Amino acid sequence: MQQPVTGTNGAWFDHDRFGLFVHYGIYSVAARHEWVMTRERTPVVDYERYAQFFDPDLFDARAIARAAKEAGMKYAVMTSKHHDGFCLFDTKLTDYNSVNYAGRDLLREWVEALRAEDLKVGIYYSQIDWHHPDYTIDYHHPRRDDSDARLQNESRNWANYRQYLHSQIRELLTNYGKIDYIFFDFTYAEPRDGWDGKYPEDWGSEEIMKMCRELQPGIVINDRLGIPGDLITPEQYQPTEWMTVNGQAVRWEACQTLNGSWGYDRDNFDFKSVEMLVAMLADTVAKGGNLLLNIGPDARGAVTPRDRETLSRIGEWMRLHGQSIIGAGATRIQAPPATVITQRGDRAYLHLLAWPFGHLHLRDLAGKVKFARLLNDGSEIKMEITDPDLPALTTQPGGQPAGTLTLVLPVVRPNVEVPVIELYLDEDFAKDMELK
Repeated sequence: MQQPVTGTNGAWFDHDRFGLFVHYGIYSVAARHEWVMTRERTPVVDYERYAQFFDPDLFDARAIARAAKEAGMKYAVMTSKHHDGFCLFDTKLTDYNSVNYAGRDLLREWVEALRAEDLKVGIYYSQIDWHHPDYTIDYHHPRRDDSDARLQNESRNWANYRQYLHSQIRELLTNYGKIDYIFFDFTYAEPRDGWDGKYPEDWGSEEIMKMCRELQPGIVINDRLGIPGDLITPEQYQPTEWMTVNGQAVRWEACQTLNGSWGYDRDNFDFKSVEMLVAMLADTVAKGGNLLLNIGPDARGAVTPRDRETLSRIGEWMRLHGQSIIGAGATRIQAPPATVITQRGDRAYLHLLAWPFGHLHLRDLAGKVKFARLLNDGSEIKMEITDPDLPALTTQPGGQPAGTLTLVLPVVRPNVEVPVIELYLDEDFAKDMELK
């Protein structure tokens, strides 16, 4: 069932399911969201001062990579350049970079750290650049409200910017060894407020895609060049079913934050609970997708205490339940209310988003499950098959159709964020149920 949007890259991606996103840049100094430059209509000359005070002395790529690995993640993606134009890599095309201002090629530290921890290497790169003098003003640009904004565009040479864009991507895919995943961001191909957006032909997206395939033949490319890539990337919401394009199920990745901001946002405390995040992870995999979960290091490059704790607690859940996520995917088995089910070969994993009292009924599974256990401690869950032709007893659950398998649950919920029951399936039945 699952198909890439285009190309054939991504078998590892379909297996690994869970990745870390890291948004870091000079917007972390402002600590008011990564879009602070455009939200506050900040002129380039004023925004540049954040680069002068950018001191990533606590940025430890190896520690971040290790935290991702301990959280059960298999790949990680970090910003090389966000919309504000500041680069975290050693680019020869602008002095507006971390090497010039902080004496460090943070991207090189990043890719080396991921390889040391045996994680797949991902790079985020924004096509947008509000700092570049030839990037034309549009409805996202900080200068959109200037009285002479359209006049300013007359002196901006878009061809120069497009060449800059292509040349930086070439640097990223030439100078840092094997890159497994590049996350472009983003194309907005629709007019708004009297302005045009930015379209695939503006970036030269077809040429970029071709260059990426030539320089890094095995690379996974997302969809945000505005043309089909290897996956689609719904952001900040949970799809209700497997994502499709033109009616065809496709590879997809949910991009989610911990608190609604991608970059460090000091005064934003709208954090999702760990239980919610684990439920989102299971729900994503049950619908055939991956989860890319973001953290935003602070201005000094440190992972915040709240983010560290969240990753640690997810890691403890993954230590006990990781086989229900990594290498797993969607299934045809019907999930009871308040549950999601993933499948990995001849095992199905029932994630209980709410703990029922006494019994959990699984339709059409009678005779198709050999054994059931709680995954957190491996303890057996008893199974019953009720004969609908017999009268219901006072203490026996009734109302279930023929073929229903009933799991007999303990009264006390396991002390984990999301309890998981592992079902050992009949092999032939398992093959029929697994979706790929």
